[in-house]
Parts: sequence; structure tokens; C-alpha cells
Amino acid sequence: MNAMSFLVSTLFDLYLMVVILRFWLQLTRADFYNPFSQFVVKATQPVIAPMRRLLPSIGRIDTSSLVLALIVVLVKMLVLTLIAGAAVDIVTLLLFSVISVIKQAGVLLFWMLIIRAVLSWFNQGNNPVIMIMTQLTEPILAPVRKVVPVIGGLDLSVLVVFIAMNFINMLCGQYIPFWALI
Repeated sequence: MNAMSFLVSTLFDLYLMVVILRFWLQLTRADFYNPFSQFVVKATQPVIAPMRRLLPSIGRIDTSSLVLALIVVLVKMLVLTLIAGAAVDIVTLLLFSVISVIKQAGVLLFWMLIIRAVLSWFNQGNNPVIMIMTQLTEPILAPVRKVVPVIGGLDLSVLVVFIAMNFINMLCGQYIPFWALI
């Protein structure tokens, strides 16, 4: 990977994570007045606001954010394809875009769980970042806690979710040939 491809990929991936966070914040009904949430909203609002006129939300699903995430990945793949000098196949780019958004959401969940676990060791009070990460990850961890209870003060739900995520990633890698490429 050359330097230009790295830069383009990194910038698009960072913005994609912010867009996925915007979708996730609305899906979980997290506190939008939290400073971390306000950053996410301010970073995405200039693009999402006009899109909302055309794509209204369906219940708790923010269709504008979802479509923006797909557009971000599609543009990223298109730019990387052009940088590489390869032929552009729109069907392949669309398929890669959908799979890339799903995979990036999993990567984001992984890192949020890691950060939440590490920050919980040092938490001395109400930290806005920890509060948002709790609101975003608790819908995933709470059902696991019902099955795997806290043992001696040790919450194993994060470990169980990591194992499940790794299993799903490996399963997709077996049945979707280009899963590891994205």
C-alpha cells in the first residue's frame, strides 16, 4: 500500500466510524447532549441534515446515517480503485461497500468494548465518554449477563462477546471469499 492509499483509507475510515457512531447513537437512544455525542452530531450534521429531507428515519433506524455510511465506503473504494489504476466495477464496489460497513461496525464495537473495559479500571466519577460507551454497548452486554452472571465481581460478558464476534468474523471469512480483504 502506498502512502496515498494509506492516507485516503485512514481518512475515510475515521469518518466512517463517526457516521456509524451517529447511526448507533440514534439506534440505542443514547444521550445526544453528552459532549462526545455532540462531537459526532456536529461532524455529521452538515451532510445528514440535507439527506434527512429525502430519507426520513424509519422508527429508530436512521436511514440517512446508514446511506451516508454506504456512500462514504463507496467513495473510498472508488478513490482507492482509481489510485491503483484498476478497472471500476460498480457491482463489486457496492457489494464491498455493504460488507465493509458491517465489518467496520464490528471493529468499532470491538474497540469500544476494549476502551470501556480499560477505562472502567480508572474511572473516578462521571466521565462523558464512559457514559456514552456504556449506553452504546449495554444493549449488547446485558443479554449476555443474563446467561453468564458476574463471577466474584468479574464481568465476563465482554469476553463472551469477543469470542462471539471472533467466531462470526471467522465464519464470514470461510463463506465470503473477500471478507478478509476489506
